[in-house]
Amino acid sequence: MSRLDPARELKDFLDTIEARAEMARELEPTQHDDGRSPASSSSSRAPDKLVTERDVPDQSSRSRDVFYDRDRGYQVSRSEIRSMIELGKFRAIAENDLGKYLYCRERKPLEQEVQNLVRQGLVRRGRFQGPEDSPRDLLTLTKRGLQFLNANHLVSGRQVLYSGFVKPREANHDADLYLLYQKELTRIEQQGGRIRRVVLDLEIKRKVNRDIAKLGPGARPEIAAWHGLQVVRNKIPIPDMQIEYESRDGDIGHVNLELVTEHYRGRSVAEKAQAGFSMYTPRGEVDRLRRVLDQQELTAEILSL
Repeated sequence: MSRLDPARELKDFLDTIEARAEMARELEPTQHDDGRSPASSSSSRAPDKLVTERDVPDQSSRSRDVFYDRDRGYQVSRSEIRSMIELGKFRAIAENDLGKYLYCRERKPLEQEVQNLVRQGLVRRGRFQGPEDSPRDLLTLTKRGLQFLNANHLVSGRQVLYSGFVKPREANHDADLYLLYQKELTRIEQQGGRIRRVVLDLEIKRKVNRDIAKLGPGARPEIAAWHGLQVVRNKIPIPDMQIEYESRDGDIGHVNLELVTEHYRGRSVAEKAQAGFSMYTPRGEVDRLRRVLDQQELTAEILSL
């Protein structure tokens, strides 16, 4: 489910104002609070090889090195860095899901490493009411954790990272997006591809509004195409997540994903289908969504989480 209210005329206006402000900020030189440019930040060297999602953690990946952010040192392993980067991509991930996909269901290493990151103030744990009102522990980067990754240049500059929980409903939504990502990761890798970066709806929305503020509403078709989107009913629907990947042949492609829940109205589902989004939904909702699309003579890929 998109975090943005479908009836958002006022929100769009405010986003446009923010986009104009961002354009002005981009014209100003970027500096840290102490006046130094980002390139001159104090940092240690990055590890020779960061593990990826599909690497099986072993003892070597869990040995800790000291990394510095300005004058503060942190003891962090490569597998802990991998976990921090994943948390930054999605803002929040359920601790159990992190253990399933990054720690091969090994509970003890997960608990030890999460505790190490929490103790050093790099990661925060929070308890939220999850599906069917069952409580679950979610993890997120802290501002300090985000600064640590940026200062040590541990992630591609094109990958935007986030920190901190937002509203409970949105935190759960962010955590569920990680499950969509894992489904698509498997599909893309089975076809010989690899993921380059993940783009969440907030980043897409910001960039689209920035371009509209600069070029005007009449340029929507061109702006949509630049961002891998389509115009529907004179609007540019924004997916929950866009995954950019490289195919087996080296071509760059993308897939737009939407998490659809029982709260979606028929018009909103139809809009997402017309925009060409791949839609995931919790188990039990697939048949209902297909009936909604059939009533409007629309077809779309609907997958179950």
